[in-house]
Amino acid sequence: MGDSLSAAYRLPIEQGWVTLLEQNLQKDNPNITIINASISGETTQGGRSRLPKLLQQNTPDIVILELGGNDALRGYPLAKTKENLAFMIENAQQYTTDILLLGTRIPPNYGRRYSEAFLNLYQELTIQYKINHVPFMLENVALDKSLMFNDGIHPNAQGQIKVLGNIMPEVLSILDSK
Repeated sequence: MGDSLSAAYRLPIEQGWVTLLEQNLQKDNPNITIINASISGETTQGGRSRLPKLLQQNTPDIVILELGGNDALRGYPLAKTKENLAFMIENAQQYTTDILLLGTRIPPNYGRRYSEAFLNLYQELTIQYKINHVPFMLENVALDKSLMFNDGIHPNAQGQIKVLGNIMPEVLSILDSK
């Protein structure tokens, strides 16, 4: 469940980290299926409204939640973003699923206080709900221009491979605990 960072923005879906994750996991576990419910431009409010039905339809074992970046880029109140993410986490936990929360950062031009508070909300939710967490899914990607499109926000095909490398250890940790 995510936004353009998980919807393979400007790329064929096969080159996005979500499809690459599924391909990698299926090498050892051919029965694993990943449903990518990501939509470019999605906010936490949109995710909040869509997630309950998706959970009922699919009853997943694991939910990977990657939302919040568009909220911050639009200057939405952080309390509302956190509330929406908390709702989604609680809703997913009703299905006894494991949750992996993917954190992101926003450009520094939003101000230090807002940027730090945004980054911290992911950590706070991780602690509050005792869920798995990747603090910054674009670690070692976002500042490398060779891995990003010119917009400076979205990873290119090579960047998608690096994003997968940031996320894969947490996914494997969850699968190993099952």
